[in-house]
Amino acid sequence: MSPPDQDRPLEGIAWMFLSGLSFVAVNATVRHLGTDLPAAESAFIRFAYGLLFLLPSLVAVLRNGVPRAAVRLVLGRGALHTMAVILWFFAMARIPLAEVTAIGYLNPIVVTVGAALFLGERIALRRVLAIAVALIGALVVLRPGLREIVPGHFAQLGAATCFGLSYIIAKRLSAMFSASAMVALLSLTVSLGLVPFAAAVWVTPTTAQMFWLAVVALFATFGHYSMGRAFAAAPVTVTQPVIFLQLVWATILGALAFGEAVDPFVLLGGGMIIGAITYITFREARLRRRVTAPAPEAANL
Repeated sequence: MSPPDQDRPLEGIAWMFLSGLSFVAVNATVRHLGTDLPAAESAFIRFAYGLLFLLPSLVAVLRNGVPRAAVRLVLGRGALHTMAVILWFFAMARIPLAEVTAIGYLNPIVVTVGAALFLGERIALRRVLAIAVALIGALVVLRPGLREIVPGHFAQLGAATCFGLSYIIAKRLSAMFSASAMVALLSLTVSLGLVPFAAAVWVTPTTAQMFWLAVVALFATFGHYSMGRAFAAAPVTVTQPVIFLQLVWATILGALAFGEAVDPFVLLGGGMIIGAITYITFREARLRRRVTAPAPEAANL
């Protein structure tokens, strides 16, 4: 049974729907910007805007201080996220929207495997099979040997891996900080981490480019906000399947706005990945219910 504060499934679905649209808008805007600005510079400007949006939360966190035990985790997550966003911006400008979206679905798979390797969590056989299905789905999207695999594909695979590892650290940090504090610290560390990479390739941006990167930051911030509202309104098992719609929107937008061909293999592979993720999510939810449910003999106490 869902907690009382998570008993609003329609609201949760609506917020997750808005979150998906926001992230597709982020992808489309970065795609529109193209390759005129280096990936590291685009990422730096986007996070600098985000840092401005989150300045009140950041000031509060720094005023309270960061526990010594958390410093290495915060810096480690910042380093991983820095590499992830550089690779993501590089991929986004070079491969179709639908392919970026489908490959990005591998993030939770990386989290699941990483949690087993680094946090000691057990992976049952069913989850191993679901991970295998997701990896096969990634091969369906990429189709190595049947078509050319370009640097953008490798960049997005690297981004998905780095994002996944970053989320594993976030799981540890969630016991030490609020969600808003974690986002503020992430924006600070990523902005600082991107400085040397952006400075090394700096090209003076135009007013239009600065505007569009501000739009990226706004949509990304709203996307994360909407996702948080979705998780607060309904269990993940309810909202998770809605994420697949991102691939549908990305495919439609890529075809209409950028003339990208609709690739049925990308839809199939993306569907396999999100199906595996949804299965893992449902399994974890069922296991949590078993753990938290009262024992039969205690039910009448």
